[in-house]
Amino acid sequence: MPEPDLELDSRRAIYQRIADTPGIHFRALLEELDYAQGTLQYQLRWLADRGLIAVSDDGKYTRYYPEADFDEADQTVMNALRREYSRRILAHLLADGPFSTKELSDRIGKANSTVSWHLSNLADADLVTKERDGRSVVYEVTDPDRVAYLYTVHRQSFTDRVVDRLLGLWESY
Repeated sequence: MPEPDLELDSRRAIYQRIADTPGIHFRALLEELDYAQGTLQYQLRWLADRGLIAVSDDGKYTRYYPEADFDEADQTVMNALRREYSRRILAHLLADGPFSTKELSDRIGKANSTVSWHLSNLADADLVTKERDGRSVVYEVTDPDRVAYLYTVHRQSFTDRVVDRLLGLWESY
C-alpha cells in the first residue's frame, strides 16, 4: 500500500520520476509526464511543502530531488552532472586531469569561451579548484570520490556514452 502522501496516481508518478532521474527539471518533467503545467506545478509544490522532494536552483533550471536521498553537496554535484558539457568536463578532469581550459577545449571540441564558462560555474559551485600554472590556469575536481560515486550510481539517468566510455566507472562501485 502506498504512503498516504503518495496515494494520488499523479503525485506518485511525479515523485517516482524524480526518484528515477534526480536533478530533473520542470520542463523535462512536463515533457515526460502527461500532466497539465498547472497540475505539475501544484503537485511539485505539494511534495516540496511536505518535505518529500528538495528543490534546487542551478542558475538556469529549478531541479528536483528526493529529499531523503540528496544533501546540498550532492545536489550541487548532480546539478552540474545534468549539464552535458559540465558533465564532460568533470569526466575528463576525473579521468586524466588536471587540465587547463585550452586542454579541455581540445578534448571536448568546444570553444575556449564555452569551456571557460562551464569551468567558471563549476568553480563557483566549489566543484573544481583552479591553480595558476605560469600563464594558464589548471583545474582539478575538488571531491572526485563524490562526483564519481554520484555519476556511477545515477549513470542510467544520463544519456552520455562519451562520459561512460571515458570514465568506465560502472565496475568500480
